[in-house]
Amino acid sequence: MAPKRAPETDPQTTLRAGLPDRYLTPEDLIEMFSLPSVETLYTWRKTGVGPPAIRIGKYLRYDPATVRTWVESNTDTAAA
Repeated sequence: MAPKRAPETDPQTTLRAGLPDRYLTPEDLIEMFSLPSVETLYTWRKTGVGPPAIRIGKYLRYDPATVRTWVESNTDTAAA
């Protein structure tokens, strides 16, 4: 009998519920923020607008804690 796997959840729900136990990929951030393409994320990184990324080998990854901090610091609390 195969072991049960946890149901897949979207990254935004995972981030709200608690920090995932892995680094986020650019594709995770595209889903979370409903970005039009990965190019938008790369432009954000290049211009210093988006959350900071780290390079692991040839891959970009995002620390969930850093992404959460970035979101909180860019949230307009007056509008809430």
